[in-house]
Amino acid sequence: MKWLIVSQSFAMVAASVSFPFYLLFIQNIGSSFSSFGFAYGLFTLSAALSHRFIGRLSDLIGGPSLLVIYSIGMSFLFLFIPSAGSIHEVYFIQVGLGVLGALQKTSEKVVISEVVDHASRGKSIGVYHFWTSLFSSGAVMGTGFLLDYFTINFIFYACSIFFLTSGILIMTFWSRLKRTVPL
Repeated sequence: MKWLIVSQSFAMVAASVSFPFYLLFIQNIGSSFSSFGFAYGLFTLSAALSHRFIGRLSDLIGGPSLLVIYSIGMSFLFLFIPSAGSIHEVYFIQVGLGVLGALQKTSEKVVISEVVDHASRGKSIGVYHFWTSLFSSGAVMGTGFLLDYFTINFIFYACSIFFLTSGILIMTFWSRLKRTVPL
């Protein structure tokens, strides 16, 4: 469970750090509220449409495999965000983010349900969310200071590395993601 917390903390840091600045990025490309609303709607729609398929897929290949796909997919997608120059490219990115976000949501829950001890399930889930949220909040607060020294593109590239690290940690410590160690 500890490696899951570390891995997903990297992913949550990357997602949390990038989200407020991604909104600014979209605003600079799409100059109207309707384009922004449509872009965010594409994100939620693509997530909704993919959840059922992802749920069945997680039963076939397992949550850890899907978390690796999520992390690596987000890592590659984040490399393309700074080069998006039109609202149509942002729409395409939003669909990708929606599908990958659904992949993370579903597979995270599958993995947590597999690695925690039934008797202490609530406690373990609480500890998991405490640590991932703590790292995420610290990263968001610190990013505002970092942007005084770096460009917004740097944030997306750094987040890409964080997502990749998350996937590498899951692959490296795959055997530790079993139901053997309750928190």
